[in-house]
Amino acid sequence: MNWQEVCEHPQLQNLPFKVELNRWGQIVMSPVKVRHSFYQGRIQRLLEAFLKTGEVMPECAIATTDGVKVADVVWCSGDRFAQIEAEVAASIAPEICIEVKSAGNTEEEMLWKRELYLAAGALEFWVCDDQGGVTFYDRSGALTRSLLVPNFPQQIQR
Repeated sequence: MNWQEVCEHPQLQNLPFKVELNRWGQIVMSPVKVRHSFYQGRIQRLLEAFLKTGEVMPECAIATTDGVKVADVVWCSGDRFAQIEAEVAASIAPEICIEVKSAGNTEEEMLWKRELYLAAGALEFWVCDDQGGVTFYDRSGALTRSLLVPNFPQQIQR
């Protein structure tokens, strides 16, 4: 399958799962828990408070070398948004791609997604763990703070 077919398939609508494609066009589904959604929403609101330009979006489909991945939250500049807004899956990753780590996610999976999003054009990759701790990365590795949003907290409050 390709991403367009996944998006249009009637039996795949309104699933309580996050859906992605691997490099072979196989559907990969991950269940989403309430805490995951909470952190996703809180991150989105914080980004909107700190960044007055660009677009903050949940569940953004991004074309990678390993199929279409869906970042939990992204931020992209106005210029980049204009480039991708009509696409089914973003051909270039938004500048910031964020994953909220679920219990089923491994460190290796997060490392792989970081590599995929950065290779697709992201400038930063963030991971929010299941306790709300946020870790920031760019192409050089771990950062003490985001370079694009320096005031973003390292801990999401519940």
